[in-house]
Amino acid sequence: MSGINGIETIIYGVEDVPLCTRYFTDFGLPLVTADAKAALFELEEGSSVVIRPLADAVTEGQRLVGYGVQKVIWGVPDQKHHDRVVARLREVTEVSIDDEGTAHFLDCDGIAAGIRVYPKRTVFGAPDPVNSLGSIHRLNQLRKWKLKASPKTIQHVVYQVPDPQASWQWYRDVLQFRLSDIQRGFGIFARAPGTKDHHSIYWLKSDLPFPGLDGKVRFNHANFGVEDIDEVMIGANLMERRGWQKSTWGLGRHRIASAIFLYLPCPAGGEAEYGCDSDMLDDSWVPRTWDAAFGTMTFMHNLQPWIFDEAPWDVGYVDGVTPVRKEKGHR
Repeated sequence: MSGINGIETIIYGVEDVPLCTRYFTDFGLPLVTADAKAALFELEEGSSVVIRPLADAVTEGQRLVGYGVQKVIWGVPDQKHHDRVVARLREVTEVSIDDEGTAHFLDCDGIAAGIRVYPKRTVFGAPDPVNSLGSIHRLNQLRKWKLKASPKTIQHVVYQVPDPQASWQWYRDVLQFRLSDIQRGFGIFARAPGTKDHHSIYWLKSDLPFPGLDGKVRFNHANFGVEDIDEVMIGANLMERRGWQKSTWGLGRHRIASAIFLYLPCPAGGEAEYGCDSDMLDDSWVPRTWDAAFGTMTFMHNLQPWIFDEAPWDVGYVDGVTPVRKEKGHR
């Protein structure tokens, strides 16, 4: 694969660094260093989570407001891809390169971002075999007992923006992101070209009539990948035992991406999501367009008022979108 291969670093701007450091430690992220002014976590795939005071994390000129992820550093596999992406960026926006070679810029929504060479490590899970009626895959064998969640990947970020279509088109044209799915009236899912994760970013329409949506550009949540549904709930139970606020939606599975989800309120801003068992895509995928409520869930532990009634089964292919075809000899 070529191009951006995922999220290399997310940088949080927060009110209370020690509190947020404790939160993400309990959440299961591996802590590397921490003091009163900053913290660094590094996941097994090589990605990083940085915690800083908000004033130290804000980029001049950004339109993003509030606490949360102030900057996403996107990874590329080598310097050749880095230079190619930077050249495209410079056609549409100002780009600065720091002493370590990381490119910094503002995207079309005024959200700070970066490009950095990222030798991403492959992570292998070993989920327990699953038994079902008449289909035995685990015989005379107990399931693993885990003590806590241990997220190994950063799978995606979500931002609230005024015009998800414009955001998607910018990332498509400039960074070569792929369209994954459209949640009609709500937002757009897109995948970085060098990853198979269903989506690397989701743009949520910022003026929807829900709490926390006020028309402004804001961070919504980040998703951290774990092995299976057991690990999701073990993490949720541990967080509750440590005194952190419980999930509003509870455990569920989205229809879009088929992923298991559990969102937890996060003192660093927005929510932190445990995720697993998501669809994986490549360039042969044809994007779908979904009724918003229908695409949100297959099931959800705590039904919300706006989705209490059964949604119409409404999903189809996006008109005019075909799989990406590479030119012969192109890599």
